[in-house]
Amino acid sequence: MTHARGPLFIAAAATAGLLLSACGSETTGSATPATDTTTSTATSTKETSASKEVPAVPAGGDVTAPGSKLKVGTRAVIPVVTGDKSGTIAITVTAIEAGAKEDLAKFGDKAKNITPFYLRAKVENLSGTDLSFTSIGLRGLGEDGKGTGVIISGDTPKCDSTSAPKTFKESGETYETCVLSAAQDGLKVAGAEYNRGDDYVKSPVVWQS
Repeated sequence: MTHARGPLFIAAAATAGLLLSACGSETTGSATPATDTTTSTATSTKETSASKEVPAVPAGGDVTAPGSKLKVGTRAVIPVVTGDKSGTIAITVTAIEAGAKEDLAKFGDKAKNITPFYLRAKVENLSGTDLSFTSIGLRGLGEDGKGTGVIISGDTPKCDSTSAPKTFKESGETYETCVLSAAQDGLKVAGAEYNRGDDYVKSPVVWQS
């Protein structure tokens, strides 16, 4: 399975918006002001195009309307266009789990007041089109339905972020992934949102625990 790995990032509003970069298992580099106010897992360039049509939704249900509020465990049907690939997928946020603070050891002191949360999801190819190596983006939300004030991305021993495998080309193919989120100690991640694609940027699909 292809892993969507990259630099690890963390920034918390409580620490004056510092951005810490780390590679491998050791923290390196220096803290610099954070200018991005969205999680890197939820940030993407526009992936839809007026000149490219998404295939009709196959047996699997109607497209989930932007702004829909769902319970964790409920499937959302999402049209996707990314690069030269297009199709329809189903995303099910299967769990929102609190992790151990020790899981963020590689972040060093910058994570001492941060608790990790894991957004676990199952993704299914509904259209039967070639969606290999594509990925989804999820953003953790606090109990108030807003961002947690912590920007974080990367993997931990308990949360492995993956993109679709090369076999993700047939209807019914599935894969599972985990998106790392976090909240300041004493708070929690209680929801997750999908905000990719023109229709969902302003009106994300939200799963609530």
